[in-house]
Amino acid sequence: MSSNFHTEFIPLTIQPQEIESKSFEMITEELGEHSFTEEQYPIVQRIIHATADFELGRSLVFHPDAITAGISAILAGEPIVADVQMVQVGISKPRLAAYGGDVRVYISDQDVMEQAKAENTTRAIISIRKAVKEVKGGIYAIGNAPTALLELIRLVKEGIAKPSLIIGVPVGFVSAAESKEELAKLDIPFITNLDRKGGSPVAVAAVNALSLLAVERGGQK
Repeated sequence: MSSNFHTEFIPLTIQPQEIESKSFEMITEELGEHSFTEEQYPIVQRIIHATADFELGRSLVFHPDAITAGISAILAGEPIVADVQMVQVGISKPRLAAYGGDVRVYISDQDVMEQAKAENTTRAIISIRKAVKEVKGGIYAIGNAPTALLELIRLVKEGIAKPSLIIGVPVGFVSAAESKEELAKLDIPFITNLDRKGGSPVAVAAVNALSLLAVERGGQK
């Protein structure tokens, strides 16, 4: 047997900040020319960093007011509404807390579970209905449940929900792409991508990128 199989693995000793900086340089080089604005690009870059998926990054679509609306909402201390706990866990909360914001998720609330069972519908739908009643404005970060996004879109169209920004990037085969297509038709700030790809890491990356932009614009408290 060749001795090559016994070569000792030597781990990198680069600092985390250096790794992230190098990753971003590689993303910029590999992505090449693009049509994203200077404000939109940090969102795209961080999503690619989180997923290593350039196709997903290139498919991102932004409402013209999305970045400004998201930054303003964070600086105003508006809450982030997540569709699932995975999104809630991944979001950097200290940056939001500095401006009075937090992350809320309702899908596992007892009353949500009971109502979903009684109405024979999904917890995701009921959780969005509850969120809209309890949250004024806010940023909705939906990375997992297309039904949550579709319900939020319905409530927006009916004038019941008025979110400051919708980050709608659910992953999946059933209604995922369709829900994003409907979101892109709304005349309110949104960030989405028009295919099946997405997921909780994408929603998390978008929120974290926005909060970093908010700190740059508003200053760290």
